[in-house]
Amino acid sequence: MSSTSAVATSLLPQTPTSPSFIIDTKNKSYRHQYSNMYFTRLAMLKQPVMDRASAKWKDLPGKPVFVRRVLDVVKSQLCWIIGTVYMDMPLKPNVLEDLGRDYSIPPPPPREKFHSEDDAVMLEDESGRVKLVGERLHSTRLVTGVIIAALGMETASGDFEVADICYPELAPFKEANLSGDDVDIMDVDGSSSAKDECLAIVSGLSMGDPSSGEAQVQMLVEYLAGETGGPDDQKLASQVTRLIIAGNLFSRVWTDNGDEGDENRPRKYGSAAQAKFSTHPNVTLSAHLEDLASVLPVHVLPGGDDPAGVILPQQPFPLAMFGKAAEFETFRCETNPVWLRVECGRKSKSAMPMGTKSSTSSSRSVPLIRSVLVTSGQPVLDMYQYLPSPPSTHLSIACSSLKWRHLAPTAPDTLWCHPFRERDPFVLGETPDLYIVGCMPEFSTQLVGGESKDGKMSRKCRVVLVPNFSETGCLVLVNLRTLAVRCVNFTVAGMGCFVKPSARKKERDDP
Repeated sequence: MSSTSAVATSLLPQTPTSPSFIIDTKNKSYRHQYSNMYFTRLAMLKQPVMDRASAKWKDLPGKPVFVRRVLDVVKSQLCWIIGTVYMDMPLKPNVLEDLGRDYSIPPPPPREKFHSEDDAVMLEDESGRVKLVGERLHSTRLVTGVIIAALGMETASGDFEVADICYPELAPFKEANLSGDDVDIMDVDGSSSAKDECLAIVSGLSMGDPSSGEAQVQMLVEYLAGETGGPDDQKLASQVTRLIIAGNLFSRVWTDNGDEGDENRPRKYGSAAQAKFSTHPNVTLSAHLEDLASVLPVHVLPGGDDPAGVILPQQPFPLAMFGKAAEFETFRCETNPVWLRVECGRKSKSAMPMGTKSSTSSSRSVPLIRSVLVTSGQPVLDMYQYLPSPPSTHLSIACSSLKWRHLAPTAPDTLWCHPFRERDPFVLGETPDLYIVGCMPEFSTQLVGGESKDGKMSRKCRVVLVPNFSETGCLVLVNLRTLAVRCVNFTVAGMGCFVKPSARKKERDDP
C-alpha cells in the first residue's frame, strides 16, 4: 500500500444564495393559497426584467414609458408592462371538470399536448389581467408562470398588442472559476499526466420493469467499479469521481386485474392510473447501490415513477429503503430538484489498496468549483405539453427555463408543487455551471450563455438531457473542467435495446 498524491471531488456546503428545496417544518403546511407563489415569483423577478427591458427599449423612437400596473395602460400609448404569463388553453386539464364528470364513464386518456389554435395569452399582475395579441406572439413560445416584459400599446378592443418581449435572461454565475479554456492554457508544457474529473449521470433505471434488462444495470455497476471493459474503458471509468441517479429508479407497474370497479374508481386530478409496487426491485437495486457506494459517491433523486411524494420539490428517499447502501457516507438521498456544489482539484494524500477504486483521480490540476442543478425531468415534460413540436424540443425548453430564471414555471398550474408562502424555491437566483435533466426520451446537450461583454465570450452553462437507461442503455459523463460530454452505451444482445452505431461513443463540446 503506497501513498499517492490525488485530487478529490468533494461536496461543498450551500451558500446563502444557493437554491434550497428542503421543505422544513416551518413551511410544511398546506393551508396556504397557491396565489402566494405567483405574487412572490413576480416580486422576485420583476426587478431583473425591469432592468433588462429598460436597457433594451430606452432608445426606441416614441420613448415608450413603463406602466407599473397592467390595468393602468392608456389606449394608443406606446408603453411596456411587466407581469406573469397565463396561458388560457381549452385543452388544459381542468380540476372542476374532473370533479364534475360522470365516473360511470371511463375518462379519456391524458393528452400529449395542450396546445391548440384557440389558445390565448394573458399577462397579469396584482391589479388584474390583460390579453396579449399581435404577430410577435406567433414566433414566441410561452408557458404559464413565466415573468416577462411586453412592449406595445392597448387596442380599441382593450387587448394589448405586443411589439416585443423581454425576459429576465440568465442569472449571474456565482462561482468565481476560471473557464475550461483558461485551465487548459495553464498546462503549458503538456507534460502533466492530469486526468480531468468526470461526473457520471444515469436516469430511468426502471427496476422492476419486465421489459428492462437488469443485465444492463449489472454492466453499468461493473463499468463504474472498473471491473469490466478494455484498457480505454477502465481509463475513462477511473476519471469518474461521482455518480448521480436522476430519478425513476423504479418502474411504475399498472394495476390490471380486470376489475371494472377499479377502472371506474375516482382518481386524483392529473393522475393517469393507480399503481402498485413490489419489494423485489428495491432489494435488487439496494444491492447495486451498495456496490456503487463502496467505490464512489452516489447521489439518488426520486422521480415521477418512484414511490415518493408526487408534489415538487420531491423530498429525499428514506435511507432505510436502501439497506446496507445507506451505511456508506458516500451514499446520499437528495431532493428533486437538487443544487450541488462540487469542488474538484483539491490535493490530498490517500492510500488506496490495489484493485480499489476511490472517488479521487490522480491530477495536479487547478482547483475549481462547479455548481450543478439536477432535476428528474417533470418540469420540462410538463412544459413540453404547452408548446407545439416542432419547433419546440425538450432541449430548447430546458434552455429557455434558464433564460426565464425559473425551473418550473408551470407549477402550480399543471405541475403539482408545495404551496410555498414566502418564497418560490424554483426561481433561479444564480445560473449553474451544469444543468442536468433526467428521464428524457433522448440524449441532447447544448451550451447556453448570456450576452457577450467587451467583445469577450460570456460564461456558459452546459445543459444535458439524460435519457432513460432502461430504454437506451446510456450513461452520460461530463468533464467537470471543460464541460465536455460523452455518452457510454450498454447493450445486451437480444434485450431489444437498439443503439445507433454513431451514438455508441461520442464526445461533444457543443451540439
